[in-house]
Amino acid sequence: MVSFQSRWRGALGCSLPLLLIQLLSRLSTTSAANVAMYKNTKYVETTTDAGQSLWLRDARKPALYTQNFGDCLGSSLINVTRFDAAYYKDNMTVLFHLEGNTNVANESLMCMKDFRGLSVPAADPSVVYIGVFAYGQARFDLTFNPCNAQIYSLCPMNRSVPIEANGIIPVSQSDVAGIPAIALNIPDFEGQAILRVFANSTESEVGCYSAVVTNGATFSHPYAVGSALGVFTIIAIAASFATAIYGSHVSTTRTHYAHSLSVLVVFSVFHHIFYTGALSVNWPSVLPAFWSNFAWTGGMIYSESMQNSINQLIGSNKGNTSIVGAAGSGSTAEGLGGGYQISQIYKRSFHHLFGRLAPPFSGRLVNLHSAEAEQYLAKRALANATEGYNWYGFPTKPGLPLPGNFSGFAGTLAQENIPASNAFMTGVLWFLILVTIVAAYVAAFKWILEALVKYKRIEETQLAYFRQHWVGYTEAAALRTTVIGFFAIVYLTIFQFTYKGSGGVTAIAVLVFLVLFLGMFGTAGYACFYRLRWGHYEIRADRLHAEKSKVLGSLPCVGFGLESRRTGKTRPRPSIGSVPWRTMNYVDEDAQRIDVHQDEAYIKRFGWLFARFRRTRWWFFALWLAYEFVRACLYGGAAGHPMTQVFGLMIVEFIALITTVILKPFEGLRVNALMVYLLGFSKVATLALSAAFDIRFNLPRITTTVIGVVIIVIQGILAILTLVAIVFGAISSYMSVTRDREVFRPRRWEPYRQSYFAHLEKAAPDVPLVRPPTPEQPKEPYFRVASVRREPKIKDNDPDNINPGSSRTSIAPGPLIGSRVGSRTNSMWSPTVSNCNLPYGARAHRASWSTRDLTSWQESQHSNHSSHVAGGPHIANRASDGSLRETTNPERMHTPIKSPTDAAALAIQKSRRDKVKS
Repeated sequence: MVSFQSRWRGALGCSLPLLLIQLLSRLSTTSAANVAMYKNTKYVETTTDAGQSLWLRDARKPALYTQNFGDCLGSSLINVTRFDAAYYKDNMTVLFHLEGNTNVANESLMCMKDFRGLSVPAADPSVVYIGVFAYGQARFDLTFNPCNAQIYSLCPMNRSVPIEANGIIPVSQSDVAGIPAIALNIPDFEGQAILRVFANSTESEVGCYSAVVTNGATFSHPYAVGSALGVFTIIAIAASFATAIYGSHVSTTRTHYAHSLSVLVVFSVFHHIFYTGALSVNWPSVLPAFWSNFAWTGGMIYSESMQNSINQLIGSNKGNTSIVGAAGSGSTAEGLGGGYQISQIYKRSFHHLFGRLAPPFSGRLVNLHSAEAEQYLAKRALANATEGYNWYGFPTKPGLPLPGNFSGFAGTLAQENIPASNAFMTGVLWFLILVTIVAAYVAAFKWILEALVKYKRIEETQLAYFRQHWVGYTEAAALRTTVIGFFAIVYLTIFQFTYKGSGGVTAIAVLVFLVLFLGMFGTAGYACFYRLRWGHYEIRADRLHAEKSKVLGSLPCVGFGLESRRTGKTRPRPSIGSVPWRTMNYVDEDAQRIDVHQDEAYIKRFGWLFARFRRTRWWFFALWLAYEFVRACLYGGAAGHPMTQVFGLMIVEFIALITTVILKPFEGLRVNALMVYLLGFSKVATLALSAAFDIRFNLPRITTTVIGVVIIVIQGILAILTLVAIVFGAISSYMSVTRDREVFRPRRWEPYRQSYFAHLEKAAPDVPLVRPPTPEQPKEPYFRVASVRREPKIKDNDPDNINPGSSRTSIAPGPLIGSRVGSRTNSMWSPTVSNCNLPYGARAHRASWSTRDLTSWQESQHSNHSSHVAGGPHIANRASDGSLRETTNPERMHTPIKSPTDAAALAIQKSRRDKVKS
């Protein structure tokens, strides 16, 4: 141990000086590099508002700067190879660079008048104009004399002298007041910088170039966002492939495969997002930037070598981007930046030269006049990337739209530097590459498994069914990939027909279209025929009912149901009305034939078409192909007609949404939720909002930008939910491929695994769930009062017992026998008397008796008694509830006395009786 420590210390003592020397040498090298970099770095001096000097790095990032530029005249006599401008907010300067050449032997540029109204000699070049437009409004305007600005390559313009112009122009706050503060931070700032040059000999415009203006903030992050989407997509593909090859029982494998997340659904979401840009409307800049993150899913992947090969095939015929609604680079763009009037240029003073190019922003058009600009114009060297200045663009390639124009599919493809004329060939080539990769991957995976079995790394029984039928799996994978790319490729072929590009490319498009159309629809038709050939269809009479229903559990709505299906339900919904209907039903002549999901031969042959659909919706693949074909025709065939595209697609998408909501074709719940509800809503909402971008509505560009952000939010939420569904799909696929393991990890997921398998067993048969009947309770002796009814009594016939405030009798109150009209007795029956506090069946008594009432009552009693004695039995007819009752007993003729003093009434009655007896 001591010997080892001594040796270690000796070695460390020998090597320590060498380590120190290497460290010092590296530090010296780094410091020397930093010093060299510091020496090569250029700085500019500026003054702050407080009057202090501030040194700024010359190659710093500008607040606003231009990128790619293109020819907006179509026949410019000046070939500009570099045009860029930048605005620095920190020192309030505008920097510009101009470089190019011309084929003109000798040309004097247009003669103009300066702001003092003094004429400039005609032999002198007089003006170069740079205008900045943001969100459809003029924000900055600069005109200057190139000779006075020491741009001698334009004094005069000569083909033997290369054009080179650069400089720094100081500006004030009032000069840039038209540029809003939000423009320096908002993503995908929508602006253009326009350069115009006029010739004096012909009094015409000889040069026009437009560059897109940006602040560096953008929604376009294809390397980061696109790569993340690619990783999630690979996870979805791997999970789906694993559930398809695991297991030896075909029917069970199909069930687990149907409940994994469909790759078709994933690409349908991504295709919906990207190919929304195929509408021929004037998109705000934020949308093509956002869609560029999904361009690879639509086959629009830029490759320099591929584009060069396609250009050789196409030749010089790049088509006309204006056909699909975009302003092409290298063609005349009339009205760009408000346009100009050449007659006004030579009639008006310099002060008004460019003031009519666009309406002033906030009542004032920013102008730096030539005398002021030329006084402060400072010449500087042409900066480039080698000096650290990276804030400039390059000339657009032939076939691309004008920078800053994002109209139609051409504007969407411009984010990828792919011309619209190359779109079809680019998509088809990448599609063929994808199909080849998928087929090669399946075959390679098979041989990798064979190698692992040979070297005893895995058991020979593992994935034995896949290894035996790997050729069939390879074919199914290639055909499934064709189904996934069906919409994109069909759209690109029809778009090529509309675009009218190269004849050779159009011929290839015709061939691809016929192969896809006949191949896919022929296969789908044969798959339906193969299953339905042992049966026939019949038309039956039925009725279509409008039913009362509820949405979200509480909102009332109207649904529809057939009479034949209502009869099978224990509690059908209430019907509002019905109309005669006819239904077509398939009658299977072979009653013993097994179910479609149990038919192994049919699954092996056509499982790539129908395996994910429900047992009763296995034919939905044919309807899905027809729907995708109609969408592709409207997107591609109606290119250049935005309203036809938008409203035609809205009708199709709305019908598709209602149909899929009713049918719910997919067996997996996640797939149904994502494909039916979320994707359908996003399609309809996006199309409805996209209608506002039509140029005929002429909405302000700031408003269209806000609408574009709303579309980004809708599609962004859809994309995020798709990624979440991919994660859950991968987890469920892991449970499926470990279904034969007794020990499952992580153990805490075991309850979820069991519930998932139970759900598969319920969903696979695809039969209506019948609620178990409620068990009957044993009947025991019981007593229950169902209803109570009161029968009329004899005393109800007495007028004195009638309750005037009661609603239980139909007898109208009337005066007492022998009472006078208008007497106080009648006042007792006034409707103002309230008996609402009396209990049920109680009798209301008179409130008071007067002497007159008592006398009248006595007289009536005496007269009745006298007639009874003299005339024999007295019959009194009383009506009660429609019955007639005879009363002959004198004792029963007398009704109970209702008086405040019952004793006095009884005494008077007794005295009367005694007199009668005597």
